[in-house]
Amino acid sequence: MSVYQIFLLSVIEIFGDFGLKQYANHGGIVPLSIGISSYIGIVVMLVVSLQNSTILMVNGGWDGMSALIESVCAYIFLGERFTNYLQYIGLASIICGLFLLKIPWKKNHIFHIPPIYHV
Repeated sequence: MSVYQIFLLSVIEIFGDFGLKQYANHGGIVPLSIGISSYIGIVVMLVVSLQNSTILMVNGGWDGMSALIESVCAYIFLGERFTNYLQYIGLASIICGLFLLKIPWKKNHIFHIPPIYHV
């Protein structure tokens, strides 16, 4: 797992969330297709990220990075705002948590496709 992989995982999730939000509120095959295909991409990125890593690291990094990136995108693109300044301090705490996880910048292991059948 690396920062780059967790970033990609989070960005793919944002496309899925925004597409499914659009579909839920307005319908349409395009937003639904974007949402579904994005969540298929999430499965692929999870397999890549979990190889030679732990669920604790991947899940912690993904949750933090996703919350941060999705909050920034919702703020910029959707005009959403928090109602209390302490909520912004909460986002700053997420940033501190990501640094404390010490996610590596580069993955030390090259991805290989795992076998389908395991004996």
